[in-house]
Formats: sequence, C-alpha cells, structure tokens
Amino acid sequence: MKWIGRLIGVVVLIVVVAGVSLLFLPADRIARIAADQLRAATGRDVTISGDVSLSIWPVLGASVGSIEIGNATWSEQGPMLTAQNAAIGVDAASLLSGEIRITNIEATSPTIRLEQRKDGRASWQFTDASGAATIETQTTPDAAPRPFSIEKMNISDATLIYDAEGADIVRYEGVDLALDWPERLGTADIRATLRPAGAAVNVNATIGSFAGFLTGQVQPVTATLTAGAGTASLNGRASTAGEVAGKLTLDLPSTSGFFQALGKGNVDLPQGLGRSIDLASDITLTKDRRLSMRELVADLGGNRLTGAADISLNGTPNVNAQLNAGALDLTGISGSGENSPAATTASGTAATTGWPRDTIDASGLAAFNGEIALTATSVDLGSFQLGATRALLTNDNSRAVFDLREVDAYEGKVTGQFVMNNRGGLSVGGKLFATSIAMQPLLTDALGLTRLTGDGNAELNFLSSGSSVDAIMNALSGSGAIAIGKGTIQGIDLDRLMRSGATGSGTTVFDSLGATFDMTSGNIRNDDLLLSLASYQARGKGRIGLGQQDMDYTFTPIALNANEGNGIAIPVRITGPWSDLRIIPDIEAAIDLNLGEKREELTNAAEARLKAAVEEELGVTAQEGQSLEDAAKDKLKEKIAQELLKIFD
Repeated sequence: MKWIGRLIGVVVLIVVVAGVSLLFLPADRIARIAADQLRAATGRDVTISGDVSLSIWPVLGASVGSIEIGNATWSEQGPMLTAQNAAIGVDAASLLSGEIRITNIEATSPTIRLEQRKDGRASWQFTDASGAATIETQTTPDAAPRPFSIEKMNISDATLIYDAEGADIVRYEGVDLALDWPERLGTADIRATLRPAGAAVNVNATIGSFAGFLTGQVQPVTATLTAGAGTASLNGRASTAGEVAGKLTLDLPSTSGFFQALGKGNVDLPQGLGRSIDLASDITLTKDRRLSMRELVADLGGNRLTGAADISLNGTPNVNAQLNAGALDLTGISGSGENSPAATTASGTAATTGWPRDTIDASGLAAFNGEIALTATSVDLGSFQLGATRALLTNDNSRAVFDLREVDAYEGKVTGQFVMNNRGGLSVGGKLFATSIAMQPLLTDALGLTRLTGDGNAELNFLSSGSSVDAIMNALSGSGAIAIGKGTIQGIDLDRLMRSGATGSGTTVFDSLGATFDMTSGNIRNDDLLLSLASYQARGKGRIGLGQQDMDYTFTPIALNANEGNGIAIPVRITGPWSDLRIIPDIEAAIDLNLGEKREELTNAAEARLKAAVEEELGVTAQEGQSLEDAAKDKLKEKIAQELLKIFD
C-alpha cells in the first residue's frame, strides 16, 4: 500500500509540475506549440500571430489575433483559411487521456477557400480513413491518430470561395457557420446562412458519423436549402469528395425568386417551363460533377414531366435526357393564342388586331447544351395544336434544333425540323413535311381562314427573325407547295356564280387543288393555283399577307362546257383583311377574258348601227372619209343658208 501511495503521489506531482510549467510558458510559445499540433494533424502550414491569451482549466483555450492555415500543395489560390480574432477551447481532461476534444471554435470575418479538382482531390481533405495527413505525402503514419472532435463551432461574417475545376468560381460574403457535434462518433448538425444577394439563404444539414465523413467516408446526410420562399432538400448519403446519392426534392413557387436569392440574377422562364418547379428525383452525383437523375417527376408550372437525365455540371450544363409528358403546353414559348388568328368564330370572323408583339424571351436556350428526347400525348403551341409527338431537341450554344420524328397533327402526320437560334438575336427556320392533313383546322389555326376543307399534303421551307411573333411573321421568307384531294370551298357557289353571276353564300365542291408559292417579307405570292371540278376549272394568283393578315388574290373559275365548248371565265377578286374579306366579281376582266377577240367586232357593229340611226334621224349621209359630225355640220350650214335666202323673196 505504501508503494501504491507513493506512486499516486508521483503522478500528482508530475501533473502539478506540468501544469505549473505550462503557466510559466510564454503565450507565444504555447501558440507555436498549438500551431505545430495543427500542422501535424492537417499536414498544412499553420501560422498564428498577434496577441495570444490563454485559459488552463477545465478548458484549455487560446485566443489569437490572427491564424492562417495553408492550402493543399497543388492549390494556387492562397491559404485555405485566414481569420482574425480566432478562439479555440480544448477539454483538458480529454487531452490528458489522449483525445483531442475541442469544445469550441470561434472566428470573426475569416476567408475560407475550398477547391476541388476533376480527379477527386479536394482542399478540405486532410486525412485518409486512418485519420492521418496523407493528401500531400500519400503515406500512412506509423502511429494511430488521436481521436478528434469539435463540440461547437461558430464562424461569423465569413467569405466563402468555392472553386471547382471546370466551373465558374463561387464566392459568398457575409456567411455565418455553426457546427454542433456533441459526440465524436455521433451525428453533427451544421447550419449556414449566406447572403449572396442581401436576403438570407439558410442551409441546414445533419451528417451521421461525422468523424468518418471528415476522413472521406460516405455517410448518411439530410440537408435543406431555403432561399426566396423556395426549398431544395436532399435525403441520402454523401462524402467530402463531392459524391452524393439520394432523393432530391425541389419546391420552388418562384424559380426566379429562388435564383435571385442565390445571386444568380433574374431567371425569366416561360410559363409552364420552370417558372415554378415541384420536382422529385433519385440522384447520383460523382466527384467529377456528373449528375444522374432517375425516377424523375417534375411539375414545371403546369407541364408535368417524367423520365431520366444525365447532366455534366462542369461549366454550362450538358444534358442528355429522355422525358415523357402528357398534354404539353408550350404557349409560353410561342406566345399567347389570344391575339392569333385562331381566335375566330364559327363563321370565320377573326377577333384579331394583329400578331402578338410581346418580346419573346429565348434566353433559356443559353442555359444548357445537349440532347433531350421528348414524347408527349399532345402539344399546344398556341397557334397550332399537335397530337402525339416524338421529337429530339438538340441545343448547342443557344441554337436549338427540334427534330420532329413523328407528330400527329390535324388528322395527319408532320415530320421535319424546326430551328430556334438566339446566338445573335432570335431567328427561326425549318423544313416541314405534312401528309394527309385536314386543311380547315390547320388554316384556321395558322391563318384564321375557315373556308377551305379537304385533306392535303404540303411542304414548307421558311426562315425569319425578330423579337416578337409579329416581327417574325412580317419577315418570313421561303417557299412551299400544297396538294389537296377532294374538298370544298365554303362561302361561294361557283356553279351559281357561273350561271347567274351571283356571289352569295354557298359551297363549292372540288376534285383537287394544287399550288406552289414563295414567301418574301411576310407575303405569300402564288401564280399557279389550279382547282379542278366536274364541269369547272379554277386558277388563282395573287398575294396573301401573313404579316399584315390581309390578302389580294384573284380566283378565276372557268365553265368548261359553256360558250360552245370554248369556256366562260368569271374572275373573282378576294381583297381586304382576314377579318373582313370582300369577294367581288371582276366584270371588266371577265369581258377581256371571254370577249377579247370579238370585242372590236362588236364595237364596230354597234358604232355602225348608231351611225345609221343618227343619219336617219338627221337626214344626213356621211360621204367617204367624212365623219358623221362633219356631215351634220354641213347639213346644218346648208339649212341655214336656205333660210337666209327667204328674206329676199
């Protein structure tokens, strides 16, 4: 028992001597010891300077004027951390037992630089799974690491810089960070407040087995980011290497408000294409910033999409996706149909004053590159209504090409390409082919014209530019052709027109209709329209103003069996705005067409009959080479002379 008592006394003496010795050490000497310990633990250069104050028991603490922790050797961006007025507290009893248990860390206005390379290296990785510094040396220490934990950490007014290789540098100022990690082998709660655009953006995360997470192990993670009334949440697993897997949810009542709060500026997305977002997806993010999304379900503010996507997040996102939609509403891109010719009544009277003049926002074309395969049960383009659609969108540097692989439209099929190019101002173009299209609903939606019925084939090449639908329609150029089988022209009865010249209401049934046309400055010009009926034929030529929504077109029906088999033609001129077209027979043209050769003969005969009647009435006869007027004058002179001679009788 004596030896035991003596042994205890020796231990107490050693502790007392060590404590007293520590009290007599200069503060800057203790700061250097602390810096050496941090250097050994992290493998980084550590510099402590300025005033140093100490506390001994029960918390071994130090407050320093400034501290700097170096970055990884491959970094070229300066130290990883610099801070003023930093303080640290260590549980003294735990330290005596060989465990580093930091009770509190505080820092004011630090600058924290975090860097990540495509090969997986990250500046915040200090150790491997064993807990020793290896990122620079890639060696394994001989001694086991000392257990390490931080109970609390509070950092205020920090500047946070994140530099991921291949992406834009992210910089946040005025950042507040807090860490609660009560048990070394337990979970940690992390809270952060950022102010990229003035308003607070809050991040809350819970990480299981935080000690393992710090050494690069994948651990359970739940995290929520709140900004501008929107939230983004993750429930899954992650590591410090940037590897993430789990369920991602987005609830963004205003996508623009969310991104403005994150300092990304105003994101004015079209209605139905992300102006608001409600999204859920299983995600996997690799350390080289490649995001995989599976079981994707997204409501983009009226349009619901499902499918899968692979996205590279280095620089401008590169997207490869396969998406399925039900009824897809794209009027947010094409412009509202309220002012389009589709706003017509059943009688064909258009309630329109022109094309929409609102500026088309095509800035979303710069948001990504890549390919998106899309299937939809129907597509509403505002002016056009499509059925089941299979299309491939390829976007490259703000130039989107829509490859229409198969589109059900107006009881027929449409294929071809449609291009939107916003590289230097918005332009559109394409080449489309249509087969077995119902012409009446198509022309109603496209031009507000309801009179023509029948199924037809068509092709169209077009190009235009402008910032609004109105500007684009007034700048259209290109060419096309149309061929229609049996159909009708409503509002005119050619048979009655040819028999009586009446242009009242009625319907003309035709066997075929064909035409080619060119487009310039928003005007369709055509001179070879041919309409075939059983006993009639009709030709047409003129202008249809797509931009101004008017027309000046001459339609010439010909009665093939009339006029002793020579035919009779009565041209009909169609003029005015689409909302109030006038149909007027051109009588002068009809005379020229039907009586061209006989006109002079009929005129001469009429003049001869008139001359004979005048001669008989006046009792004069015109001599050869003498006009009837001169003969009448001579007769009058003779009569006057005779009356004057009577004076002398």
